[in-house]
Amino acid sequence: MLVTSVQETEWAVLSLSVQSWYRHYKAKPDDKTSEIICSAAIDLFNRGHRTQEELTSILIARFPLIAPAPAGLH
Repeated sequence: MLVTSVQETEWAVLSLSVQSWYRHYKAKPDDKTSEIICSAAIDLFNRGHRTQEELTSILIARFPLIAPAPAGLH
């Protein structure tokens, strides 16, 4: 994915949106999830969703947190 020229303030909006997603689900950040959520946030931003509130609400709606099954259920 090609990212257009992004200003420092725009990076802050993206970062805060991703952090808000993690806070909403009370999830601990991990590399795989961060890659998915950050990529989605950048894609949404490039499609014209430019506010933290808008990005956060779309991320929460599109990427519900699914807790892993307890070890005994595998």
